Amino acid sequence: MNTRDKTTHAEDSTEKKLVPFGGYYANRVPGHDPELTECGPGTPLGEYMRRFWHPVCMSMELTDTPRFLKILGEELVAFRDGAGRIGLLHAHCVHRGASLEYGKIEHNGISCCYHGMVFDIDGTCLRVPFPQGEEEEGERYRCSIRQGAYKAFERHGLVFAYMGPPDQEPPFPEWESNFTVAEGDELVPYSNFQHCNWLQVQDNSADNYHTMALHAKRQVTGEHYQGTTFDEVGAASMEVPPDMHFMPVHQGRGLAAAGARRADDGHMFIRVQHQVLPNFSLHAYTSEDGKKKKLFSRFHMIRWTVPVDDQNSKMMGWRVMGPGIDTRGVGDKGMVGYETIDFLEGQVSMRRPERFGQYELKDMPPIHTDHRTRANYKDCQYAPGDYEAIISQRPIAVHALENPTKFDAGLYMFRKLLRDAVRGSNPNAGPEQFAQWLRDCAGQPNSYCSGNVFELPVGRTTEEEVTLRRLLAKQVVAIITEADKLQGKERAAFVQTKMEALQQDVLAKRNA
Repeated sequence: MNTRDKTTHAEDSTEKKLVPFGGYYANRVPGHDPELTECGPGTPLGEYMRRFWHPVCMSMELTDTPRFLKILGEELVAFRDGAGRIGLLHAHCVHRGASLEYGKIEHNGISCCYHGMVFDIDGTCLRVPFPQGEEEEGERYRCSIRQGAYKAFERHGLVFAYMGPPDQEPPFPEWESNFTVAEGDELVPYSNFQHCNWLQVQDNSADNYHTMALHAKRQVTGEHYQGTTFDEVGAASMEVPPDMHFMPVHQGRGLAAAGARRADDGHMFIRVQHQVLPNFSLHAYTSEDGKKKKLFSRFHMIRWTVPVDDQNSKMMGWRVMGPGIDTRGVGDKGMVGYETIDFLEGQVSMRRPERFGQYELKDMPPIHTDHRTRANYKDCQYAPGDYEAIISQRPIAVHALENPTKFDAGLYMFRKLLRDAVRGSNPNAGPEQFAQWLRDCAGQPNSYCSGNVFELPVGRTTEEEVTLRRLLAKQVVAIITEADKLQGKERAAFVQTKMEALQQDVLAKRNA
C-alpha cells in the first residue's frame, strides 16, 4: 500500500472509529515515538541519558565471575576486582571480540579468556602475553589498545555508572543528603526487570490515578484475591480516586504530582510524588491509611527506570525501611531484592516466592519472554498488577493511539519536559545546566516527595469538597517550594509549621 493509501486509512480511522464494530478503522498501528523511546548510542534520548548517573546492577550480582549487562543498548560486563574496585567494561574484547563475561577477574582488572589480555577498570591494557623475546613488540601493542570502560561505584547495594563523555561527568545527586530523612531508616536495594520500553515504566510513576483501579480488590476476578497486592497492603485510601494537581518544579527539571483523596470524613490525604529528569522518581509511603494526622512524611521508595534496550528496562533503587517511614510496620525487608519487592505483589514479573518458587540470579526471565507463557499467567489475569498493565501496552507503547483524560496530565507533562530537555528547549534541564544546579546545591537537592494527612471535616457540599481537595493539593506543593532553600530538620519544621497553619486557616474559614 502506498503512502496515500495509508494516509486515507488513517483519516478514515479518525473519522469512523466510533462506529459500532468499527475495528477495521482502527486496525493499523502507527510507529512508536523514537525521540523518547530509543536509547542507543547516537540517539537523541540515548545521548541525553548518558549524561546522568544510573544504577546498572545490584552489588549482589558481582560475584567471583563477571556479570553480563545490557544498559542503554550497550553490551557490558561488570565485576569487582581483587582490590575491591568496580569495573564496567564493554563486553567484547578490543582484541578479537570475545566476551569478557567469560574472563577471569584479576587482583587488578580482568583478563580475557581468549588470549589472556588483562584490562584495568579504566580500560587500560595492563598485559599482553607476547612470546618470550618479543616483549618490546608486545609493549607497543599494549599501549595501542584500550578497552571501552565507564566509571562506576557502589552505594547501598547498588552499582552506579556514568556512561557519558568523561570530561563532562556530573555530580552524583545525594537527594536530601543521603536519601533518608529519619533516624533508623535503611536503604534496601532492589532490581526488577521489565519486558518493555523504559518510558511506559516511568509513565506509571507519574500516573498516580491508577491505584484506584489496578490496586483495588474490586478489580480482581471472582475470589482470586491475593491479600497483599490490593488495597496497597491494607491502605484502602488508595482505592479512592484522587484529585490530581501537577506542577513542574526545580525550573523544569522535575514534576510534582499531588493527589488529594478522602481517607474518611475527618481526614484528607495529600500524597506528593516527585519525578526527576530523565528517569528518576521518589515515592511517598504507599501503605498510609490516611486516618491519622501526619504532616511531611517522606520517602517510601526511590527508583530509577533504566533502559536495557529499546524493548526492555529495569526498575532499580531502594526501598526505605524502618520506623521513620513504615509507621504501620507492614514492610518485609526479606522480600526486597533481586526480582522481588515487598510492598506490592504484581509489581514485578515474578510473584511471591512462596507461591511460585524462589528465583535465583540465573533464573531471571530472558529478554523478550512471552509473558503469556508464564506458569502464573492465569493468576495474573485474575489479579493483574503494575507489571501486567505496563508490559501489555506493547513492547514499546504507541503514544499516537492514546486517548488521555485530565488525570493523565502528569505523564504527558513529564514527557514534554523530557522532550524539551532532549531537544535543548528546556534549557534548565540540559546536562550542563543540570550538573551546575547540583553543584549549586552541594549535590544535595530537596525532594517534593511527601505524604500528608490533614484533620479536616468533609465539605458540606460536593462543590465545597472539590474546592478543598484542589486547594490543599496546590498549597502543599507551594509550601514545599517555599522551603526549597532550607535543609534537613529546619526545612521539615518549616513545612510542618506552614501546613499546620494551612489546616487552621481552612478550619477558621469553614467556621466563619
